Amino acid sequence: MPRVILVTGGARGLGKSIANLFLQNNDIVYLSYNQSKKAAEEISLSFSNARIIKCDITNEQEIKAMIEVITKEEGHLDVLINNAAIALDNDPFLKTKEEFLKTLDTNLVGPFLLSKYASKIMPDNSSIINIASTNGLDTYYPYSIDYDASKSGLISLTHNLATYFAPKIRVNCIAPGWINTDMNKSLEPSFIANEKSKIMLNRFANPEEIAEVVFFVASPKASYINNAIIRVDGGTK
Repeated sequence: MPRVILVTGGARGLGKSIANLFLQNNDIVYLSYNQSKKAAEEISLSFSNARIIKCDITNEQEIKAMIEVITKEEGHLDVLINNAAIALDNDPFLKTKEEFLKTLDTNLVGPFLLSKYASKIMPDNSSIINIASTNGLDTYYPYSIDYDASKSGLISLTHNLATYFAPKIRVNCIAPGWINTDMNKSLEPSFIANEKSKIMLNRFANPEEIAEVVFFVASPKASYINNAIIRVDGGTK
């Protein structure tokens, strides 16, 4: 029987790779998007089991409306993947309060609200997976000070939700390092080369490699993995 999956930010980047893997395994996948409507529609044309839904995850009412749609159409949700995030990198002393709060609202408050409302339709042995970053652990970048804080907060949120939802819902966190996504293609080549030199495997991850970890953690094979922060960064020197 197919599972019902919700992937936020599922139309592009890592979210797209995560959604595609579940779709290829015949799960029913709801992909939420905010601005990437065309990309979401392209996925829905390729998979009959894809469901696309617009949702600004900084808007509590839109989150509630999205969960209501899933409830009406499916009756339950087996896996929530909090993937959607933003990065507004600039000099920390030039960063405005509004920018800082927007990052926290998207990357931390959004996943909290999604977990709050989605959990009401999640059965026993369901799963929440938060996509954090090694930026929330120990790879800090001053220009990403708000992003780093949001991902550190997401890791803390994971621990608290795992405690609160136990034993009904498993809550885990994936903390990737650098990934080959469109967001990172604009980085200076010298910066990329320097970052790769810090990685044991001497390369950035492909998004499909991170998606495989997410897929496993969401599966029955990972039924005893809970409250875990899983680092996937190629090894640091």
